[in-house]
Amino acid sequence: MKVRVLGILSLLVVIIVATVSSVILTSAGRELTQELQINRVAALNRFAQLASDAAEDNNTTQLQREMDRYSELYGEGLLIRLQEKTLRSGDLSEDQPEVRDALNRASLNLSDTTLNPVRAFGTGNDFISRSFGTASQVLGEVVLEVNLDAARQKLRERWLVVVLAAVALGALLLLAAARITAWVLRPVHRLGKAVHELEATGKTSQLPEAGPPELRELSRSFTAMAATVTRSMESQRRLIADTSHQLRNPVGALRLRVDLLQLALRSAPEKEAAAGVVAELERVEEMLDGVLKLATAEHRASEGSARESPESEHKRLSVIDPYPVLQGEVERAAPAARRAGSELTLEGPAPENQIACDPDELAHMVGELLANAIKYAPGARITVATRPAQGGTAVEISDDGPGLPADQLVASTTRFWRAPQHSKIPGNGLGMTIVERLAEANGARLVLETRSPHGLMARLEFARPGDGSHA
Repeated sequence: MKVRVLGILSLLVVIIVATVSSVILTSAGRELTQELQINRVAALNRFAQLASDAAEDNNTTQLQREMDRYSELYGEGLLIRLQEKTLRSGDLSEDQPEVRDALNRASLNLSDTTLNPVRAFGTGNDFISRSFGTASQVLGEVVLEVNLDAARQKLRERWLVVVLAAVALGALLLLAAARITAWVLRPVHRLGKAVHELEATGKTSQLPEAGPPELRELSRSFTAMAATVTRSMESQRRLIADTSHQLRNPVGALRLRVDLLQLALRSAPEKEAAAGVVAELERVEEMLDGVLKLATAEHRASEGSARESPESEHKRLSVIDPYPVLQGEVERAAPAARRAGSELTLEGPAPENQIACDPDELAHMVGELLANAIKYAPGARITVATRPAQGGTAVEISDDGPGLPADQLVASTTRFWRAPQHSKIPGNGLGMTIVERLAEANGARLVLETRSPHGLMARLEFARPGDGSHA
């Protein structure tokens, strides 16, 4: 935006400076022409009077001396045609077309005392002429050559001054335009940056009130709105977490009462009904536990987004070797895999497999993905591996089970979403959402793909640890 605004302002500055300079230069040329014309017409009239006196006295000696002195002083030729003879000084001759035309006009009593406008880079001289005599008779004609070189030099000097002044003025105006543009657009850039920060992290710092009054008011309004949005989002997260936590106590108490009730039941139908209640309570407990974990993951994801901001004060992630974490999670999941008839394999570590990640959260993500693979792909071969990825390292958990169609892969990270074919398998539909949020919190991303010929691959892609990470 700054470039576009400066481009428009620069064009306006150039047009204004060029217009003003053109007017000044034209005026300078007109002024010099007028000044020279007044001076030379006065000289022409003087020689016309001298020629008239010489014609009456029939003595041209003094007139010729005056003509020679003038030509020597100004470097301009004079030609005076009397009835008996023609006087010359300088290089003028009747053979020159301009001189001949001037004499012809003057002989018709048509005075030509107007100079053509002086041009800074013109060439040649100009001529003025007039007749002289009595009221009833033309006694002769005077032609004066006007040398324009000195006037042209003066005009070029004035042009140079005007051009230098125009360049300086243009530079000053452009500098002022750049300062004003920066002053106006700086709050806009801050506002745009704050919007992106609010979108990414759910929070933003207070905007400084700078720039024009309208933008200062906009900054104040945005800061107030961002604070309201941040408080609302934080309140929602706390409400979900607190509600989930608080509900666990009454649900636990209810579970205890149902367990005690089961001890007092005697008939099979009563025990079967109580078992159904216990199953539902377990489902509620699992749901509450999942919601609590999701609230924590959402909070961590917002912290992870804030960490990417250059102004963030959040501590950088530690650089770890993921292989020991994978070993621990594979060992922890091995009994469940054996019960499900699944074959669980951990491949050897990949070279240069350092990642920037919280080790506990990596364990949580890998454990959740392993639990999903064991639960939804019983009897499958499950492989855990670290592999080099473009620009970093990937942690892969893959199986050769039934997998998911492409449309279900897209929906699998939606909260509380469950595949229709898995509706009878216990679960709360929050596991993949939690993994995705924790991946975001650690600067990674979760990628789900189908595996050929069948199966599912979940890949956690980590960028190569930056210089800001620390071990």
